[in-house]
Amino acid sequence: MRTERFRSLGIPLRELHLVDVYTIATSKRDFSPEELSQIGAQLSNPVVQRYSVDRPTEADFDHAIEVGFLPGVTDNVGATARQTIEDYFGFQFGKGEAVFSSQLYLAAGDLTPESLEKLAGALANPLINRIHIKSREEYGKKGMDAVTPFVHLDDPQAAGAVGLDLSDADLARIGKEGILDPRTGERRGPLALDLAQLHAIRDYFRGLGRMPTDVEIESLAQTWSEHCKHTIFASAMDDDVPRGLYKTCIQAATNAIRKKRGDADICVSVFTDNSGAIIFDDEHLVTCKVETHNSPSALDPFGGALTGIVGVNRDTIGFGLGAKPCINIYGYCTGDPDTEPALFRGKNRENPILSPRRIFEGVISGVGIGGNCSGIPTPQGWCYFHDRYVGKPLVFAGTVGVMPRAHNGRLLHEKQALPGDLIVMVGGRVGKDGIHGATFSSEALDPASPVTAVQIGDPITQKKFSDVIVREARDLDLYRSITDNGAGGLSCSVAEMAKESNGCHVLLDRVPLKYPGMAPWEIWISESQERMTLAVPEEKIEAFMDLMGKRDVEATVIGTFTDTGRCVVEYDGTTVMDIDLDFLHDGLPEKHLLTLPVETAYPEPDFPCPDRLDDLLLAMLARKNICSKEFISTRYDHTVQGGHVLGPVQGSGRVQTAATLTKVVPGSMKGVGLSQGIFPTYSELDPYRMAIAAIDSAIRGLIAIGIPLDAIALLDNFCWCSSDEPERLWQLKRAAFGCRDGAIAFDTPYISGKDSMYNDFSGFDADSNPVKVSVPPTLLITSIGIHPDVTTAVSMDAKFEGDLAYVVGETGEELGGSEYLAHIGIEGGVVPSLDMEAAKARYEKMTGAIAKGLIASAFPVAHGGLLVALAKVAIAGRVGMNLTIPGGMRPDRYLFSESPGRFVVTVAPGDREAFEEVFGDDAHLLGRVGGTAFRVSAGETLIEQPIRAMKTAYKAPFGGY
Repeated sequence: MRTERFRSLGIPLRELHLVDVYTIATSKRDFSPEELSQIGAQLSNPVVQRYSVDRPTEADFDHAIEVGFLPGVTDNVGATARQTIEDYFGFQFGKGEAVFSSQLYLAAGDLTPESLEKLAGALANPLINRIHIKSREEYGKKGMDAVTPFVHLDDPQAAGAVGLDLSDADLARIGKEGILDPRTGERRGPLALDLAQLHAIRDYFRGLGRMPTDVEIESLAQTWSEHCKHTIFASAMDDDVPRGLYKTCIQAATNAIRKKRGDADICVSVFTDNSGAIIFDDEHLVTCKVETHNSPSALDPFGGALTGIVGVNRDTIGFGLGAKPCINIYGYCTGDPDTEPALFRGKNRENPILSPRRIFEGVISGVGIGGNCSGIPTPQGWCYFHDRYVGKPLVFAGTVGVMPRAHNGRLLHEKQALPGDLIVMVGGRVGKDGIHGATFSSEALDPASPVTAVQIGDPITQKKFSDVIVREARDLDLYRSITDNGAGGLSCSVAEMAKESNGCHVLLDRVPLKYPGMAPWEIWISESQERMTLAVPEEKIEAFMDLMGKRDVEATVIGTFTDTGRCVVEYDGTTVMDIDLDFLHDGLPEKHLLTLPVETAYPEPDFPCPDRLDDLLLAMLARKNICSKEFISTRYDHTVQGGHVLGPVQGSGRVQTAATLTKVVPGSMKGVGLSQGIFPTYSELDPYRMAIAAIDSAIRGLIAIGIPLDAIALLDNFCWCSSDEPERLWQLKRAAFGCRDGAIAFDTPYISGKDSMYNDFSGFDADSNPVKVSVPPTLLITSIGIHPDVTTAVSMDAKFEGDLAYVVGETGEELGGSEYLAHIGIEGGVVPSLDMEAAKARYEKMTGAIAKGLIASAFPVAHGGLLVALAKVAIAGRVGMNLTIPGGMRPDRYLFSESPGRFVVTVAPGDREAFEEVFGDDAHLLGRVGGTAFRVSAGETLIEQPIRAMKTAYKAPFGGY
């Protein structure tokens, strides 16, 4: 499969062999040949592999390409190999000793220098990998050279004062490029601070009569970053949004819904913790959070996505006093993987962007490794492709958690660090990886984007502390508060928890490091992964540390929570940070943003309708936004933990579904349903209707499997572009008001959300012309709901010959932003609208009909319209349909309209009368299920296709993945 993939890229490979290489770097123990052979046996699978020690591989090849990690990049395989060796021989590697992994590719074929370079580029990412190439002759009998990529740094530099009495131009340069390092003479990387913020910082320290240290400047930059503070959503906008979009739209909608529901409110915690939470049953609650990891994934797709998924797992562990991660969620917006756009970060074709396929495959692998290695099922996800995602992909990663509502009389969703509690960091060590991650993600990608912002997660280390915290330490009452080390590292996690006690005192030189030589500011803001910060009472620290030691989890006391109202940080006996908590968290100056309306009147385009729609149906099923992505679903373990009810592919025809259902509490008949809505192509035409469509789609996905409206909550993820432009802010404002109105109309509260505001790429084309590529304004709405009885859940596949096929809901002549218009290359049109009051009543009827057993299958109409939905239901059941559509509308417009609010359902003939009595005029009978062909007519035959041919078209685009 790997060889075929590279051949498809035009590389003339005859054969490609893969060798896993482990390089052991140790000084205190010299392994004997026999011991090395034992190690080889431990690290290999005798069924499919053979191993050799200190001798070249015997194979037919022309070139050898070794790919390993650069110094400082997390090497999870090497770390696991080291642990295996230590366990096997019962000894510990010492300081300055390690095991490093690499992969050796032995390529046979007539490879020119150009094709060899292309192959090496497809195998490695120069941002994180070293690449060594030898010909067969150079490889000879010695093989490749042994490389031990240890990190070697100069002696650490003490914290230094930073003068801010500068011109506005020089201040702006500090904000954009970072502090000037006195040792190297280079800028340290983006702070993402604007002039108003830098003026506020300068004035604050003038009032203290001193200059700020670099630690203080870097800490303020992380805390005030768009990534952490969401300044665009928090700022006043125009004259009608004085409280900002978040408070006016998202928070106000949720507050209104919760007040209306009263005692029936399902929300437990909204917008105040690492995740949101709703009631599962009388004894449990479930949490949910969806994050984005866009900028890192553009530079290193695997590491960016892996860090994204393990990071949002930590948001679950850090909710309340610790929830258990029980479901993962993914979503990828990338360019078409069959294209290779010529875009570069530098002039003269220097530093090319990664190809869409490289990004697509990398993010899939990253999330898969994170979930599979953590033992967390990943059933729910989606992919969306558009040319405007080529410069910067959008990578969504989410996690659902479950926890008891109380333990020994203590509510587990509440936490409070108290003065005197010890600050404890658990998990991984701190390195240079992840420095400036928060500020990096608050800006557009450009040629100066820092490599240090990229991290690679370690799910095995995280799994260790996740288990001991959630399964043991929490219920032993060994800590009072917990949060994850994500954006901003310790600078944000410790300072955020310090608000609970009103102060902190950190001893930075106690923080365990991956290697010596890091400066204080680097230790403080590094986002090295797999770390949590806890508040442990002093009287319980011995028991806590003993438990962590037994479970092989590194834990270190790095300071104390106080009530001084200040964040104080020491390094080597010197105070390197001393800032009022009020200024640190609330001192950033307020903004007042202005918008500029964008023309959104796009007439419905005029174009001819084909006489037959057979070829069009097959072509639509093969569109990448519609076709099967089963290869992702089967790569991700969605059945681990044993709660699988309705999976990501359904029916004997195995079709991707819109919603999944998972049991998360053993013995309970309830389950957690997940779905989503995303319509990026609607945004430029009508961002308000786009938001309504996304909300409706997310809700309908859950309604279709039997989850009632009053058990559904929402999460919003805004990924916008060029958010410093008034036109883009107007679109954002319209979308936010759509989110408000849609949530209120359906009484579905928001429990969590996230925004990413600068998803733009600035670079050059092949001729060195400046290029800016901005993502389509993108809103993801994720829905989570509690199914009352999973045994009554309905899947999407048509079940029985003779069943009746209906469309429930109304179809409008509205094709704006549709997959159909995109397929035929037409822009514009009217974005679908929704009568939300009628839709809400319809959804309540659906819930009742499913509970009564009147519906055999149900599937929401979305991308591609009614015809695509009907085809998927038929393919899933591997059974034909004979359908007649009504007149009054042109057939292609009726069949491909993406009007929201609709379902395709199949009903047993014996239930027809009861079903139609429930839905009345909302139910439109189209025909019957049966046979092996899919037929659609409107007076004359429009389509007649074998189900087999439709399935082939649906599965073809990613069949080779």
